[in-house]
Amino acid sequence: MGYTIAEKILLAHTGKQDIRPGEFIEARVDIALGNDITAPFAIEEFKKYGFKKVFDRNRIVLVPDHFAPAKDLRSANQCKILSNFAAEQKIKNYFEVGCMGIEHALLPELGLVLPGELVIGADSHTCTYGALGAYSTGVGSTDLARAFIDGKAWLKVPGSVKFVFNGRLNKWVGGKDLILYTIGQIGVDGALYKAMEFCGPVIRKLSMDGRFSMSNMAIESGARAGLIEPDAITEEYISKFKRKSKFYKSDSSAQYDKIYEWDVTNLEPQVACPHLPSNVRPVSALKDIKLDQIVIGSCTNGRISDLRISAKLLKGKKIKYGLKLIVIPATQKIYLEAVKEGLAEIFIKAGGIFSTPTCGPCLGGHMGILAEGEVALATTNRNFIGRMGSVKSFVYLSNPAVAAASAVTGRITHPEEL
Repeated sequence: MGYTIAEKILLAHTGKQDIRPGEFIEARVDIALGNDITAPFAIEEFKKYGFKKVFDRNRIVLVPDHFAPAKDLRSANQCKILSNFAAEQKIKNYFEVGCMGIEHALLPELGLVLPGELVIGADSHTCTYGALGAYSTGVGSTDLARAFIDGKAWLKVPGSVKFVFNGRLNKWVGGKDLILYTIGQIGVDGALYKAMEFCGPVIRKLSMDGRFSMSNMAIESGARAGLIEPDAITEEYISKFKRKSKFYKSDSSAQYDKIYEWDVTNLEPQVACPHLPSNVRPVSALKDIKLDQIVIGSCTNGRISDLRISAKLLKGKKIKYGLKLIVIPATQKIYLEAVKEGLAEIFIKAGGIFSTPTCGPCLGGHMGILAEGEVALATTNRNFIGRMGSVKSFVYLSNPAVAAASAVTGRITHPEEL
C-alpha cells in the first residue's frame, strides 16, 4: 500500500520504516514558529524548566503580528517577551515591526518554508504552507516549547481526504472561492484531524497565491493540513531561494478516507455568512446585505495579487458614504509593491485606509473592531460570533473582488455588477 504526500513527509522526518494513519510519531521539525500571542507561553515554559539554549537558532521563527504594532500596554509586553528571547538566543528569524509581516505570508515570501519540509506553528493557520507541498500544522504553545528544546514534536499521523477540482474557473473566482465552496460542502468538521489534499486540473492552473488561500483555510474544516502537490508553478515560486527542497506526490495506491470530485466550471464567487465559514452561499443569492465595514487583507488574501484585483475594481471610484474600507497588505514587501504600482493611492482616493502589515481586525485585535450591530465583509478566514469585535456584530467572508465591489455599493455585490 502506498503513501499520501502527508504520510511521505511525516515518515521522512522520523527514523521509522513505515507509518500509518492514527499512529503517534516523534518527528523532527524544520521550522518552529510562534507569534506575539502564542510564543510568550512557550518561552515561559522553556525557561520554567531551566533550559538555556534553543535547539537551533536558525530554525525558530518569531513574528509579532497579531497585535503589532502594539495596540496597548499588554500587547507591547507580549512583543517585548519575543524581542528579549530573540536577543538572548540570537534567533536569526525574528521579525520586528518595520520588517515583519503577517506570519503565514512572510515565511513563504522569505523562503523559510520549502516543499517537503515539516513545519509546526503555534497558530492554527500554519497549515498555509501546504500550498508549497510542505506538511505544516498548528500546535499548542507547550508543543512549541518542546520544539524549542530539541527540535521535535509528537504528532498523530492523519488520514487523508482528496479533493479533485475539474473544469475551469470563471472570472472573479479563485482559490478563496474554491475553499469556501469546499467548506460549505463538507462542514467545519468535514475533515476533522485529516490532511486535505487538493488536486485536479483547476488546481494545476491555480496561482501560488490562490493555493495559499486554499491551504490557509484547511483548518476551517477541522483539518491538520491542506496539501497541494508541488509542480512547475511551485518550482517557479521557490526558484529564487537557494535551499534544497524535495517534491513529494501521493502514490497511485495511496489510501484516502474519502474522495470528493467536483466540476467547478459554473462556480460563482462564494460568500460565507455569519457565523460559520461553512455557512456558504453564492454571491448572487445574497441581496441587500448592507455593510458597515470592508476588510481586504489577512494571511488568506493580503498578497499582491489580491490587492491588484481590489484596486482594479476600485480605480476611479468612491466607496459608499458611511462605509469603512480597511486595506492591509500582508508584508512590507507587498506594501512597497502596492505603493510603487499605485495601488495604495487608488485605495486612499477611493476613501479607504492603507495600513502597515498586521493581523489587526481579523481576530478582533485592533485596526477595525466592530461595534454592536455592525456588519463587515472581509477577505479573512473566520467569521465566528465576536470574531471581529462585538458578539452582536456580523462578519461575512469573500474573495477580494467581491469585497472591493461591495465597498462601492455598500452591500454584498458581485463584481460584474459594477
